[in-house]
Amino acid sequence: MSASEKSLPKRLLSGVAVAAIALVLAACSDEKKEAASKAPAEATTSADATTTGSTAATPAASEAKPTATEVAQASPPAAKVELPQPEGTVDVAKLMEPGALPEMALGEANAPVTIVEYMSMTCPHCANFHNETFDAIKAKYIDSGKVRFIVREFPFDPRAAAAFMLARCAPEGQYFPMISMLFKQQEQWAAAQNGRDALLQMSKLAGFTQESFEACLTNQKLLDDVNAVMQRGAKDFGVKSTPTFFVNGEHYSGDMSVDVMSALIDSKL
Repeated sequence: MSASEKSLPKRLLSGVAVAAIALVLAACSDEKKEAASKAPAEATTSADATTTGSTAATPAASEAKPTATEVAQASPPAAKVELPQPEGTVDVAKLMEPGALPEMALGEANAPVTIVEYMSMTCPHCANFHNETFDAIKAKYIDSGKVRFIVREFPFDPRAAAAFMLARCAPEGQYFPMISMLFKQQEQWAAAQNGRDALLQMSKLAGFTQESFEACLTNQKLLDDVNAVMQRGAKDFGVKSTPTFFVNGEHYSGDMSVDVMSALIDSKL
């Protein structure tokens, strides 16, 4: 432990070493689930319909052949995205009950689709989802009133808990921008030799001072509440890995591409 980290709560400091990050990699959703969620789309074509009943195996020599330009301009076959299978369902009313911390949500309260994501700030799969998928989903579904998206804390290690605490301490309306910044810079702080100093530099970009940074990370009640959100997710809703999504109460684990999540949302509309 470095001298600069002594001011953090004991529960935050335990396991801050880089070795904790290795545990996160194991705790995050496994590669098989990630691969399944990103499986190549199954190509479908109308060729079968156009050739049904035809007995011609070879075109006549005089038949006109398509030019290279026509081939290049031809529309690709339609793609079918295979939907992930839910791992179970939970009681939506219970899922939406207030927890230890105020809900962090985007989108209309009466949107037809509600997505609850449990995530860890040091999980690379969570970072990939938020860096590669989330913005497109927000533009297409959240901003249009079709989806209400809720983020809940599920920290697997002290650095993830510290990052969540800082996001909670950010000025009003800055929780999601803070989360986004930390995910984009995850490699800079999650595996840093001195995690506290790395988080301090990230926090200063969000407007924190040395004093507000210290005050946030020494707030024991906030740490307890963040852990309570995680414990409730595990106990009441069976969350075991991150990211975990509940889409209208259906349980899905693992990172999702834009196409897969879009298809999943469309199936609920």
